[in-house]
Amino acid sequence: MRILRAADHKRMPWKNGGGETVEIAVSPEEAGLAGFDWRVSMATVAADGPFSIFPGIDRTLVILDGNGMALDIEGKTPELLTTASDPLAFPADIPVAARLQDGAITDLNVMTRRDGLVHTLVRIDIDGGRIVPLTSSTCLLLCHHGGLSFRQGDETGTLASGDALLMTDAVGTEVEIDGKAICYLASIATG
Repeated sequence: MRILRAADHKRMPWKNGGGETVEIAVSPEEAGLAGFDWRVSMATVAADGPFSIFPGIDRTLVILDGNGMALDIEGKTPELLTTASDPLAFPADIPVAARLQDGAITDLNVMTRRDGLVHTLVRIDIDGGRIVPLTSSTCLLLCHHGGLSFRQGDETGTLASGDALLMTDAVGTEVEIDGKAICYLASIATG
């Protein structure tokens, strides 16, 4: 288990040069944009435009802040995402164009290499205590807003807004959470 503090997240340009991304975690560590097995990142989208293409990658996206973004995903009906929307999964290697609804947004992206990994992304609202079962070998809990304390086995700690907890060998365990926060849990497994 490792706490990833918001101040330590790596900032880097988008693959297509159209903006900046904040990399929360990547595997293998220090992998570039062409060589990761999985990646969790946030991006601020300030203008309409195309998404970067990532061959062989599956992506799930959720809107963290802002007034929403419409996605035109090749072969699908355009979809409007807002902070109230469920996470949306789609291939990262097909053309996707974004149209902002009213100003910039911040999104959360989970990406995995299709030929060996699968992932899920769920929102977890915390108001008091809660036990979250972990069903994948690698799990990342992002505290988006608010703050929380956690316990997993004998380890404890706290997360503030923007911090994340990376848990490996987590399948079949659970994490106890207490506080008031909006969180997202990314679960990554071999597939």
